[in-house]
Amino acid sequence: MKSGPYRLQFGSYVLAMMADNIEHVISYWVVFQKFHSPALAGFAVLSHWLPFLLFSVAVGGLADRFDPRRIIQCGMLLFIVASSGWGFFFLTDTIQMWHAMLLLVIHGCAGVLWQTPNQLLLYDLVGPADLPSAVRLNAMARYLGILVGPAVGGIIMLTLGTSHGIIFNTLFYLPMLLWLFWAPVRDRSVAARRFAVRGLADIVLTIRAIGTQPTLTAMTWLAGLTSFMIGNAYHAQMPGYAGDLGHGDPGVSYSVLLAADAAGAVLAAIALESWGRLKGTPRTAILLAMLWSVALLGFATVRIYPVAIVLLFCAGFFELSFNTMAQALVQLNAPHDIRGRVVGLYNMAGLGMRAFSGITVGVAGAAIGIHWSLGLSAAVLLALLVLLYGRATRKAAG
Repeated sequence: MKSGPYRLQFGSYVLAMMADNIEHVISYWVVFQKFHSPALAGFAVLSHWLPFLLFSVAVGGLADRFDPRRIIQCGMLLFIVASSGWGFFFLTDTIQMWHAMLLLVIHGCAGVLWQTPNQLLLYDLVGPADLPSAVRLNAMARYLGILVGPAVGGIIMLTLGTSHGIIFNTLFYLPMLLWLFWAPVRDRSVAARRFAVRGLADIVLTIRAIGTQPTLTAMTWLAGLTSFMIGNAYHAQMPGYAGDLGHGDPGVSYSVLLAADAAGAVLAAIALESWGRLKGTPRTAILLAMLWSVALLGFATVRIYPVAIVLLFCAGFFELSFNTMAQALVQLNAPHDIRGRVVGLYNMAGLGMRAFSGITVGVAGAAIGIHWSLGLSAAVLLALLVLLYGRATRKAAG
């Protein structure tokens, strides 16, 4: 926070993340009231995460080749187009299923144009020495947006209505869009080789490039395993967990459980910034991920509401800790000339694989129950992380 440019980035990032969540709150509500379509709800999840799976490495390649600030601005413009499109169709009451699907795809593509270049921008703003701190604070900004977004979205719906409210929401993207015109440029002393962007070939070449670097390989595997097995799929099942815990009003219980997870993440960012003694290593990141899976395994099996809150708080704490540590390790160890592609590959694993966590937790939950599906997913993940930890230990010893 000593860096003026970073403070501006942090503030605009919180607003943009809040706007992202406000759009979800308003658009999902209206679409549910209009269509009552579980299939469309499933498409909303896929359209949000599949662009990260398909395009993260390509966008990283673009960020290697071109100014990442301009790519982020393209993402902000797509967010504005999506919110404005929702507002137009809500105002005219002409929305159809294919309109909603198109806008959901635009929103998902906006996200992938934002996240990977923004991580490269952090490196340019603060440099390698302060990068772990910047990554943690940006992760906290993400959770602040997630915490505040639904509340602000609810207020906007009550005061302005859904149609005018979602158009008003476009204003929250403007600070990031405008600030990027004056944001500091990347360090020109680091000459990037201007590789052409080659789509699928980039993914293969990037995998080969990191194959000789144990830290990058381990952190990419960590991101992929945690996202594929669990990701954030348990958030969508939280109303069911709240009802099963049977503590008071299910709506209030649901809100408290989500808040506990987010509060743990925010505290993790504050604690790690204040303490500053937890050394970022691959084994430490994997160990924190193991503790995350243990906390979720406990949450899946417990039937005592206060204990469930504590376990979710711990899960949020460990999730932010291992995710930010892994992301910082990837950025610090990525070769300069392909940093965007390497970060893109990490995001493909860490965010794109979340498209499949709905199967391991959600679809399986419909068959065997949400507690069993989350518990089994957490147990399998824990076993896989033990193997990954052993491999990282052998690499470190070698």
